[in-house]
Amino acid sequence: MQALTDKSKQVSRKPMNFMERMYLPAIFKGMVITFSHIFKKKPTINYPEKKRPFSPVFRGLQILNRDEEGRENCTACGLCAVACPAEAITMEAAERQPGEENLYREEKYAAKYEINMLRCIFCGLCEEACPKDAIYLSETFTPADYQRKQFIYSKNDLLIPHPKENPTAYQQALGNRPKRESVI
Repeated sequence: MQALTDKSKQVSRKPMNFMERMYLPAIFKGMVITFSHIFKKKPTINYPEKKRPFSPVFRGLQILNRDEEGRENCTACGLCAVACPAEAITMEAAERQPGEENLYREEKYAAKYEINMLRCIFCGLCEEACPKDAIYLSETFTPADYQRKQFIYSKNDLLIPHPKENPTAYQQALGNRPKRESVI
């Protein structure tokens, strides 16, 4: 019978000698490897005290953005929900009422905006699809929890702090992301 690949190796069936039966060379080799790791730098970081630097392209928790006046950027166009391969984003649109010009930039806004973080794969396609720079992936980890319902983030959980009411939290939420020019 001919082999399909040339990766097969003939197994040696010769009897083991005295040293091989004692397994001392194998034990010694394992001890050398173990002791060599003692003197290497630890790959673990003590998280609360030290924080590791992130890559500039790190994708964390989604945030709904506001403009400089504190109005919501999202116009509920639905492009982010359509672009999401995991179908993690759901939204409902509503019309802006008279007197709400200071809350929403456009006539249409997202009355309901939810992201299921258990489905989200942090691909960044929602950020790329948004023409109004209304959603972006921040430099924040998604917090851990014990209940599944805690991982469905509503609009209030995702909305960035108001820039005029809380400027320090607003700047912290923006992080080090560069300013993106609006397409429309």
